[in-house]
Amino acid sequence: MAFRLSFLTKFTNAVFIIAAFWGLQTNLNAQNLEQIGKQNPLTISGGVSVNQIGYAVSGIESRRDPYSFFASGNVNFNLYGWSVPLTFTYSNQQGSFQQPFNQFGLHPTYKWVTGHFGYASMNFSPYTLGGHLFLGAGAEASPGKFKISAMYGRLMQAVEPDTLAANPPMPAFKRMGWGIKAGYADGNDQIYLILFGAKDDVNSIRYVPEEEGILPEENLVVSLIGSKALFERVILKAEYSISGISRDTRSQKVELTNYKFFNNAGSLFTPNLSSSFYNAFNAGVDYQANTYSVGFRFEKIDPRYRTLGAYFFNNDLINYTVNGATSLFKGKINLAANVGIQKDNLDNTKISSMNRTVGSINVGLAASKQLNLTASYSNFTSFTNIRSQFVDINQGTPYENLDTLNFTQISQNASLNANYRMSKSKERPQNINVNLSFQDAADKQGDVKQNSGSQFYLANAAYSFSFVPQTLTVTAAFNYNENKGVNIKSTTVGPTIALGKSFLEKQLRTSLSTSWNQSYTNGEQINKIINVRASAGYSIKKKHNLNLSLIMVNRASAKEGTAQAFTEYTGTLGYSYNFNVLGSNK
Repeated sequence: MAFRLSFLTKFTNAVFIIAAFWGLQTNLNAQNLEQIGKQNPLTISGGVSVNQIGYAVSGIESRRDPYSFFASGNVNFNLYGWSVPLTFTYSNQQGSFQQPFNQFGLHPTYKWVTGHFGYASMNFSPYTLGGHLFLGAGAEASPGKFKISAMYGRLMQAVEPDTLAANPPMPAFKRMGWGIKAGYADGNDQIYLILFGAKDDVNSIRYVPEEEGILPEENLVVSLIGSKALFERVILKAEYSISGISRDTRSQKVELTNYKFFNNAGSLFTPNLSSSFYNAFNAGVDYQANTYSVGFRFEKIDPRYRTLGAYFFNNDLINYTVNGATSLFKGKINLAANVGIQKDNLDNTKISSMNRTVGSINVGLAASKQLNLTASYSNFTSFTNIRSQFVDINQGTPYENLDTLNFTQISQNASLNANYRMSKSKERPQNINVNLSFQDAADKQGDVKQNSGSQFYLANAAYSFSFVPQTLTVTAAFNYNENKGVNIKSTTVGPTIALGKSFLEKQLRTSLSTSWNQSYTNGEQINKIINVRASAGYSIKKKHNLNLSLIMVNRASAKEGTAQAFTEYTGTLGYSYNFNVLGSNK
């Protein structure tokens, strides 16, 4: 769309001047072109905050400066839905003055078409283009039941090799990428074809840094995604992808006998002696009833499968997962569970192989209008078989202690939360909350439990009593934390009391809390820690806010030779202001 408004040109220039003055990074958010003429042409909003922090300590060396000053702010200019947000931060220790508009993006929308210009990211599928940032252009269109997405841009910027710098950046070629996803979607009946390609420009840097293992690469991925609804309750889903990777585009060209369609890709992909091809597949089925659902998932990814359209990718694995959920007694009980098995070393080339079992269950119980319970449990078990190098050298030799190469890790997690509302009174509600959690990590070599692993126990109970007319809340809590490891047991226990009170028709909010914790190691008391916190916040017309907080921490050693005793004070005084200016649409 061509814009001939001189005011828009002047305004855009003004924004760049403001950004250069403030030294900011900017991202232009989504713009809806249909709103032109239907809303205020210009909106300016934002805020600024200033915080001063004072610090003092006795007994130990100071852990921060005695005085710190922080200022931050943001301004957002919005012209007919075109948004330009600007931010800044400054302190007496460091200021963030950087090149303005390091990353920018325009994302206009008109009816069923959305464009992406500048810096953007798009997601086609996990095996193809998966959220990789690019500098270029893209579009997403949904004309009825047909869907199409496309992109083209720079995936990586060229970085020259630097052999003289002490900590040189990793060299990189300029990498350009393109992609298209097209298909048809009618509810759960969907089918999509994805093509994604990327190629390094070998001439974008002075030379190829082969000594660092960096070579110019090329990638072409073809993927087919589909889903189908059967009998109104069964949904089938699947995706199959083939990724062709050339590790060195300078290698000699070849004619493929397998994956022959890559021979006919033209300029999109050139097979050579360094080219390899990998497969990724996943499928699933879900059954959805009125009160329950069950599902099964299968995923297999070849070793070394990757795509240049994703920053990180898991491969060399097979996953089997079963899940289910149900609701009982008119929603009073909700259950959800899943169990899965994962294995790697699919081509049997690794020295070790791993089998992993994952299971979890979550239960929610609304016992009454006053009592709610939630519980969860998960068990993550990993089994690793470390294969001796001699197996490949002399497979006929028996090994008496071969089972000692089997290594198992078990990690269990369990938690329980109970919330009980003691009083139905709206003016004086009372509430009790209890949290319990447990984690166990254990090791086995062969079938023998090792002298390693750890257990964590956490318990918290809190009681709160509110006086609504007086805007007063009182909370009392008790905490228990235990960590058991090899030949050591650490425990921290103590109560907490907190008061909250509002004044001046809730414009002034205050709070005061204190806690007293004692720490033990193997049953012997190590130290005592007293923590006192006080805060106040005052709001004027919801635009001006003043905040003050004071913190005192005192640690007293109960045993000579343990952690040093100290007293620490921290005070923070802050002010913030928010504004919103609307232009006239007349």
